[in-house]
Amino acid sequence: MKNMEKVCNEAVEWIKDRVNSAGAKGVVLGMSGGIDSAVVAALVKRAFPKDCFCVTMPCYSDPIDAEHAKLVADTVGIEMKTVVLNDAFDTMKKLVDAKESDPKLAIANIKSRLRMVTLYYYAGVNNYLVAGTGNRSELTIGYFTKYGDGGSDILPIASFVKKEVRALAEYLEIPEIIITKPPTAGLWENQSDEKEMGMTYEELDNYILTGEANEEVKNKVDMMFNRSEHKRVAIPKFVPTEKQ
Repeated sequence: MKNMEKVCNEAVEWIKDRVNSAGAKGVVLGMSGGIDSAVVAALVKRAFPKDCFCVTMPCYSDPIDAEHAKLVADTVGIEMKTVVLNDAFDTMKKLVDAKESDPKLAIANIKSRLRMVTLYYYAGVNNYLVAGTGNRSELTIGYFTKYGDGGSDILPIASFVKKEVRALAEYLEIPEIIITKPPTAGLWENQSDEKEMGMTYEELDNYILTGEANEEVKNKVDMMFNRSEHKRVAIPKFVPTEKQ
């Protein structure tokens, strides 16, 4: 991206247009302490300086995530609320009779969906839209939780691969520690995006932007793209032939 100022200004105007066309007043987003939510927070703050806030929602999370979330909020100048979801998570596991033998991701995704519920509560109370923080790299391979962090009203950075998000973060003067730390969804201890994806963001971004990668990466990305298609499209609806 050659003209970073133009890109950011266009993103800010797009956010304003989407919110205004929905008859909403402002924007709320989840603040993880990572680079994606940091960039979205900075854009949202520019779009609605007085009608926006973020929510950090620790759920047996690494305390450093909350520290980084506060650092970003203070840097951007956006109000931040904190909602600790430990008890809600424990209650949900008890209600569904979650077991240690259950798939790790099925249990971890409860956290992401509780966060979505929390954000939509605040959106409903304030007549705000929920800004998602998904980027193009993650959306391409379905690296997000359906009806969790994938649940939002607008996606301001969905057109940008991870390295472009980093460039935006630098332009928006996001703290260097946020830009350089290893990306993680924070769903369990020592979890990292690249470890879970089985490839680096550099490999993924390059394949998305140029179509070039080694065969292993190509096959993996293509498979993940196809298998996660249901996450990116409208819910399929059965239509009988007589109604077609």
